[in-house]
Amino acid sequence: MATISEEPEKGEKNERNANDNFSEALNNFIQRNRRTIVLTAALILVILGGAIAGLAIADGLRTRALAQAEDLNRRYETLSQDIKTPEKQSDVETLLKDLTDFGDKHSGYAGARAYSIAAEIHAEKENWSAAEASWRAAARAAGKIYLAPVSLFNAAAAAEEQGNTADAIELYTQCLTYSDIFPAAPRAQFAIGRLREEAGDKAAAVEAYNEVLNRWPDYTVWTNLAQSRIIALDLPKP
Repeated sequence: MATISEEPEKGEKNERNANDNFSEALNNFIQRNRRTIVLTAALILVILGGAIAGLAIADGLRTRALAQAEDLNRRYETLSQDIKTPEKQSDVETLLKDLTDFGDKHSGYAGARAYSIAAEIHAEKENWSAAEASWRAAARAAGKIYLAPVSLFNAAAAAEEQGNTADAIELYTQCLTYSDIFPAAPRAQFAIGRLREEAGDKAAAVEAYNEVLNRWPDYTVWTNLAQSRIIALDLPKP
């Protein structure tokens, strides 16, 4: 019985000794390396503070850029009825320069919006080459947001206006990579079929039209149009 009662006491004593030894070792380590520990802790605080400050600055810059983009949009709305008016051309050209300069310096929504406004002005002036270039720039600035496929689609339409079928098909095809966020994707796919058909490549046109049927069966407007073109071309479905 004595043996049973004595073992816990020895175990507790050994545990206390181990704890004391660890505490002493830890204290000695801290004393020997206190300067390094203090400097490391200070560095961590500086890094954390810098990260927080960086996020705050980035958020502030985004907010400022959005406000500037809205200012540019208001200037456009003021001029929108006079884009082709000879007396207003100086103001229009100044706005176009400011939009392009702003777009060159910003990415995301703000930059894409500026390029899009510039593209709209060029389109209203029927300067389709400049409109296409600005919409392409808007797509690059937009990255993965919804303005990217919208801009690509508009760039394709501008390429069509210039008779650049190959470029238009390429741009419509790029729209399809955003099909998860781009409701007009079936329209872009139909446009590819239409351009293939106009170019005389009936087989490629039917293939493109069938893509509309296969990928977007619930978009009845475009599926009905695609089906009607397949029938009109009188080619068997692949």
